Amino acid sequence: MAESTTPPTTAATPADDAAADAPARVGRDRRPDPFATDPVGEIFADDQLSLKHTAIGMVAAAVGGAIVAFVAWFLLRGMSLPAFGGSLVTRAVSSAVTVVLLLTVTVLLHQWATRGAGRRSRWAELLTYVVAYLSPAALVVSTLAIPLGSTRLYLDGISIDQEFRTEYLTRMTAEFGLNDMAYIDVPSYYPAGWFLLGGRFAALLGLPGWEVFQPWALITLATGGSLLVPVWQRLSGSLPVAAGIALLTTAIVLSTTADEPYAAIIAMGLPALAVMARRALAGAWSATIGVIVFLGISATFYTLHTAVGALIVVTLTVAACAAERSWRPVAKLVLIGAGSMLIAATVWGPYLWARLTGAPSSGATAMNYLPDNGARVPLPMFAASVIGLMCLLGLIWMVVRILEPDTRAIVIGLTVMYGWAVASMIATLAGRTLLGFRLETPITLMLATAGVFAIADMRLNGVEKLWPDAVRPAIARTISAVAAVVILLAGIGYAQSIPTRLHGPIDLAHTDTDGYGERADRFAPDAGVHYGDIDAALRDAGLEPTESVVLTDERNFQAYFPWYSFQALTSHYANPLGEFDRRNAAIEEWATMTDPDELVAAMDADPWRGPDAIVVRGDSTDPDSRYTIDLADDIYPNNPNVLFRGVAFDPAVFRGHWTTTQIGPFVVLIRQ
Repeated sequence: MAESTTPPTTAATPADDAAADAPARVGRDRRPDPFATDPVGEIFADDQLSLKHTAIGMVAAAVGGAIVAFVAWFLLRGMSLPAFGGSLVTRAVSSAVTVVLLLTVTVLLHQWATRGAGRRSRWAELLTYVVAYLSPAALVVSTLAIPLGSTRLYLDGISIDQEFRTEYLTRMTAEFGLNDMAYIDVPSYYPAGWFLLGGRFAALLGLPGWEVFQPWALITLATGGSLLVPVWQRLSGSLPVAAGIALLTTAIVLSTTADEPYAAIIAMGLPALAVMARRALAGAWSATIGVIVFLGISATFYTLHTAVGALIVVTLTVAACAAERSWRPVAKLVLIGAGSMLIAATVWGPYLWARLTGAPSSGATAMNYLPDNGARVPLPMFAASVIGLMCLLGLIWMVVRILEPDTRAIVIGLTVMYGWAVASMIATLAGRTLLGFRLETPITLMLATAGVFAIADMRLNGVEKLWPDAVRPAIARTISAVAAVVILLAGIGYAQSIPTRLHGPIDLAHTDTDGYGERADRFAPDAGVHYGDIDAALRDAGLEPTESVVLTDERNFQAYFPWYSFQALTSHYANPLGEFDRRNAAIEEWATMTDPDELVAAMDADPWRGPDAIVVRGDSTDPDSRYTIDLADDIYPNNPNVLFRGVAFDPAVFRGHWTTTQIGPFVVLIRQ
């Protein structure tokens, strides 16, 4: 797997002797047991990192990647780039930066791979390390930060699922703690790790939560991509291979799941998790710690990918037990499970405690979603694209190298993902899904990672090795140079298309009205321009966002301003402890009432904190007007799976106990 043209420099061991004829292979093991105990996993390359240097490299990559993304965002927000959808100028700048980046990386890594240790200058080695480690962050800047440089919003603006994500980040910015995004006095259910850290970042910058979404997403994507370089350098023993995997992984994630950054950065690490888990089960304690930390942090960021990662570890444990005919790997599995759950408990603890102590729950329908790509098995290796070719090479390589331990681990990880996707389809018969469609990106990443190893393997075991007498060194160098050029052009072709692939989400970031009541494309804003006035009216009445409950169907309002909601956006992102269905029923009952005293009595009698204010559509100056609000119903298995229906209140029911203020098309009712 490693890419090196120099002899091994690691100390000789019996395992080294057994694999001496494979100096650049990860996990090459001549013993019959493919899961044989091996504390390191034989790696032979001159740029193999020690544990100490891996730790230093990870810190440097994470900090450096974050700085690159933050500085780029800071500089871009001070520029006057035209909106991406309305001009080709921004697209041209994005493409130019991408070309320069990939050209620089390719030249430096080609020199690194062909010259070998001892023949590189000190400054060239340092420059190559800096560029390789920070190249994924630079790719995030060139393909995502620049196209978004003319708007304060992130991909998809405040539309679709970005409503609830923005609401969550706004909540975590307004107050520190594991509070639910919508319901007051309820512990968070959706994993809070990414949002909690983002909220502290927003507080540090003094920005509202919605505005920090873009820089925080860019920073975390850049950090996640950069971290892959030292991790894969440790696992593969090759800096060029590590940088190739990191850049390819970042490019795929940006194209497919950048709108959900906290899920994207976990998906990035799943291929490495499979290899680390294999080595952990074989006895490597550094890999054990890596698996514990990854699964623990993953559980605080994104539940689905954590479950898949955990299942991969369990499956590898079963395979290791069968191969060794021993229960020894189970002890390591227990340790991994206990350690990762302790980390996960830092976020999940309050919610789990509430469930264990009998808190009522109902109405949440997170698993009720089946889009088109959830009804078919993802086969990215047959796509007519660069990524499709990489996945096909990866598939072939996995079949050829199936007996090697780490390759077997990647195959098992891929098998688990496909199994989950198929099981999700079968689960539809029970009225649920396992959200298997969300594994399309991790499956592609697993295959594409193997594709990078396939290219490295072909270079090390290609014509130069097969026909050493026929291929002179000069011809071999020419072949390597041609391969580098082809890879460079393919990379440029795919990377510069990323903004085009994200054209719709980028457009929404420019056309949606932001929290300041403005649109980045300078067109007239929608009704959201009145949100600031509504927020001011509520505050002037003595209400505080972190202590008050507002009933409204204006979902964007509570994404921009941290008022607790009596009802969540939809049941699919609702906290089970909030009892979404029962709250819907209560609102419908209130809408049938005509007596003001009866209404407030019903609100006070319900088991939840009633609304301190209500924001509805209507005209308070028209005695015949009705105040309307939309309720969301789950209609799975239909797709779309949400139906919005309106209920209407008689204005007379709010007399006496509520003050009424008309703000634009909204009626703001504040309980006295």
